[in-house]
Amino acid sequence: MALASAIRNRKMSALEAMEASIVAVRDYSHLGAVVRMDADRGRTQAMRLDRGPGGGAFGGVPFLVKDLGGPFEGWPVSAGSRALQGAPEASVEAADGNFAHRLRATGLCIFGMTSVPEFGLSLATDPTLGAPCMNPLAPHLTAGGSSGGAAAAVAQGIVPIAHATDAGGSIRVPAACCGLVGLKPSRGAVASGPGVENHLCGLATELVVCRSIRDAEAAFESVRTNLGRHERAALGSQVAPDQVRIGLLTDTGDETPTCYNYLVAAQDAARALEHNGHSVADVSWAQLGPLARASGDVFASIVCVNLAELFSSGALDASKTEPITQVAIEAGLAMSGTDLLASQNSIVHTAHRLCHMFETMDCIVAPMLAKPPPPIGSFPMDSRDINAHFSAMAAFSPTACLANVSGFSALTLPFGEDADGLPLPVQLIAPVGGEGLLFALAKRLESEGRWHHRFAVRALAA
Repeated sequence: MALASAIRNRKMSALEAMEASIVAVRDYSHLGAVVRMDADRGRTQAMRLDRGPGGGAFGGVPFLVKDLGGPFEGWPVSAGSRALQGAPEASVEAADGNFAHRLRATGLCIFGMTSVPEFGLSLATDPTLGAPCMNPLAPHLTAGGSSGGAAAAVAQGIVPIAHATDAGGSIRVPAACCGLVGLKPSRGAVASGPGVENHLCGLATELVVCRSIRDAEAAFESVRTNLGRHERAALGSQVAPDQVRIGLLTDTGDETPTCYNYLVAAQDAARALEHNGHSVADVSWAQLGPLARASGDVFASIVCVNLAELFSSGALDASKTEPITQVAIEAGLAMSGTDLLASQNSIVHTAHRLCHMFETMDCIVAPMLAKPPPPIGSFPMDSRDINAHFSAMAAFSPTACLANVSGFSALTLPFGEDADGLPLPVQLIAPVGGEGLLFALAKRLESEGRWHHRFAVRALAA
C-alpha cells in the first residue's frame, strides 16, 4: 500500500518499481523463488499505468503469480512438474479467471511466476523444475510450501506482495516460515471460477502472502465475492471486536522442546488480546486434535483423487512425475466411490463439529507451526512412502488442514522470534465470514511490534 501510494503521488514511477523488482529477481535467483520472468511484459504494464490516470489499491506494484492456481491470462501453469511442461493443458493461453480479473483491477503489474513443489504436494518447495526454494531468513532451511516461492520472494523484498493458494496450509505455512502475513479466506469468500468453483471439493482457495495486515485486508476486499445483503449477514461475523471470546490451544500433541517456543508465542498472543479486554479460555489438543487429524486425512484423500482425475484421461504422462506424485495418483485411482463419499461427508462433519466448539468461543489462537522450518530436502518427493510424507507434514503444522476442510477463515502472522532469529508464527481461526474479526485481532497483535522484517524492500528511488 505504501509503494502504491508513492506511485500514485508521483514520488516514483511504476516503471522504476518494476525495474527494481526485475533486478531483484536476477540478484536473488539463487533463492529458487522465481521460475519464470517476462521483464518486457512487466515494463509494458508499468509504463501503461504511468501514462494513465492511475491504478487501484495496488496501482503500479510489481507482482508475481504462483505456478499453481489461477488461471492468469498469459501465464500457463506447469505446477512444478515435467508432466505439464509443454503439455496442451499448460500451453493454452487461458483467459483470466474471476480471481485474476479482480486482482488485476487493483493495478498490480504481473511480470513473473513463483516456484511450487510438484502439484503442491508438499509443505516445502523443492520442485522437479529448477532449484529448491530457500528461506531468505536462513538459506539452508525451507521457505515452506506450496507457496514457498511466493513467500521467499516477498520475504527477500523482490516484491512486496505475491499470489498464493491454500488447500492444506499452502498460504499460511510459507508465510509462517518466512515471517509474513497469510490469510486463508472462508470457503466461498473469494471470487473463483469460471470452472474452479469447487476445486478440491472446496478445500482450495487463493489470495496472497504479504508483510502487513493492511495489505492482506486490502487484497481480500479487492477479490472477495459480491454477496447480497442477506448473504453478507449470514456470512459476516456478528462478534463485536471488543467482546471476543478467545480459545487458546495449549498443546499440539507434540512434547518436543522446539514445540514449546511456538506454544509460548500463542500464549503470549492470547494474553495480549486478553489485556485488550477479550476473554481467554484454554482449548486442549484432546478437544481439537481429533478434528485436525480427520482434516489431514480428508486432505490426503481429496488431493489423491484430484490427481487421479487429472491423469486418468491419458493426456498427461504420470511417468514424468515424482515418485510421491505417482503414488498419490495410484492411491486416487484405487479409491472407491464409497471412500470418496466418506471423505466428502467428513468435510461436513468436521465443519459441524468445529461449529459446535465455537458456540463457546469466537476465535482460536494456536501455533501455526509445531517446529522451526526444516532443512531443505526434509520432505523428499522421491519417496514412495506417501503415508510418511503426509504424517511429516501434519507433525510440522498440525492444524493447517483444519480451516481448509471446515471452510473456516484462518490467518497467520509472526509474533516474536526464537533464539535463532526465526519467526514464531501464530494462527487465528474464526468461523466462515470471520475475516473482519481476524483482521481486527491481527492488527492488535501486529501493533505489539514483536517481529521486525530482516529484509527490507529494496530502495527504489533516491
